[in-house]
Amino acid sequence: MTFTVLRLGYQGDGIAEGPIFAPRTLPGEVIEGEVTGNRIEAPKIITPSTSRVAAPCRHYKSCGGCSLQHAADGFVADWKQDVVRTALAAQHIEADIRTIQTSAPRSRRRAVLTGRRTKKDALVGFHARGTDTITEVPDCHLLHPDLLAVVPALRALTVYGTTRKGEVRFTITQSEAGIDVAVTGGKPLDGQMLMTLAAMAGEQGLARLTWDGEPIVDIASPFQMFGSARVVPPAGAFLQATKEGENALISSVLETVSGAKSVLDLFAGSGTFALPISINAEVHAVEGDAAMLKALDQGWRQATGLKRVTTEARDLFRRPLLPDEIKRFDAVVIDPPRAGAVHQVKELAEAKPHKIATVSCNPVTFAQDAKTLIEAGYELGPIDVIDQFRWSTHVELAASFTLK
Repeated sequence: MTFTVLRLGYQGDGIAEGPIFAPRTLPGEVIEGEVTGNRIEAPKIITPSTSRVAAPCRHYKSCGGCSLQHAADGFVADWKQDVVRTALAAQHIEADIRTIQTSAPRSRRRAVLTGRRTKKDALVGFHARGTDTITEVPDCHLLHPDLLAVVPALRALTVYGTTRKGEVRFTITQSEAGIDVAVTGGKPLDGQMLMTLAAMAGEQGLARLTWDGEPIVDIASPFQMFGSARVVPPAGAFLQATKEGENALISSVLETVSGAKSVLDLFAGSGTFALPISINAEVHAVEGDAAMLKALDQGWRQATGLKRVTTEARDLFRRPLLPDEIKRFDAVVIDPPRAGAVHQVKELAEAKPHKIATVSCNPVTFAQDAKTLIEAGYELGPIDVIDQFRWSTHVELAASFTLK
C-alpha cells in the first residue's frame, strides 16, 4: 500500500493518514509497505523528501541509539523548535524561541550500554529498537571517543562478571580524571571476585568501578567541573549529556538570575547550576538524592572564592517547598525530571519570587508549568532550545519567568 507522510510524531516516526506510523520517514515522502496494525515497520521510500540525507553512521539501520540521522540538520533543528511551539500552543501560550544549540557529533559524555556473554566472548552495545538484540557500535558518531575506547574493558567485565543467560548494564561517564563505570545486573560479589574486578579496572585504566552499588575501586576520583568547583558525583548519577549542552543551560540560567543575591536551586543534583551561581550569589540547593547533595557540598567546601551554599535533602514531589520558605530568595532555579513538578510550581506561583529560571527536558510538562506561572502573573521570556541528544527526538530547553 502507498501512503504520503503528513508529519513527524514526537517519537520520530512519520505519520500518514489513518494514522499509520512509519519509522525513518519524513513529511512529504511517498512510501509503501506492509501495514501491521497501524505501523509499517520497513517502509520503502518512493518519493524522498528534500530534507532526506544519507545517515553518517554505518550502524544507523541496526542500532537503536539514534532515530533521526536520515534527516538534514536544519530539518531536525526546525522540528525540535516546532515541538516546543506546539506544546506551548496546546496551553494557548506564545513565546519567542531565541535559538537552538545542537551538540556536535561524538560529544556524548555519558551513555548506558548493555553487555551479554557469547560462547567465546561478549557483545557490548545498544539494544536494537524494539528488540533484545545487542548491536555493537565501534564507529558510533554519537559517543565521545573516550567512551568508545573503554568498550574492550566492558567486554572483559561482561565475560568475567555475568552469567551466560543474563545481561549487564554499564553506565559509563567521561570525567576529567578518566572513565567512570557503574555496573548493574552482574554476578553477586564475593572476596575473590572483588579483588579480580579491582585488578581488571586498574589494568583497563578505569577511573572508578562500581558493581551493583558496591564500590570496587576508586583509582582517580572522576570529577566534573561545575563553575570553579571540582565535584565527584555518585556513581551512575545524573549528568548533562554533553559539556556543550551543559554550558548552554548554565549560561541561560545565569542570565536569568543575574543580580540576585540569594538563589533557591530546586532539583539541584550535584550542583550543575548551584555552584556556578555561587560565584555571585548565596545558594540554597534542594535535592532528593542525599548522595548527590553530599558531592555538591564537598565540591563547594573544597573550592575557593564562592559565596555560601547550603543544602537540603528533600523529596520535592511529596514535600514541595512552601511559599514562606520560598519568599526569602530573590530568584529560583528549577530543573525537574521529565514528569515535571506540578505541585512545586503551584507553590512557586503562590510565593511569587521575582525571577524563575526553568530548565526542562519535556516541552509538554514545561508548557503546563508555564501556564500555571503565567496565570499567576509571570511573563515568559525568550526560550533557548538545547539539543544535547543529537539525532534523537529528545528536546531540552531553558527559559525565564519574570513577575510583572
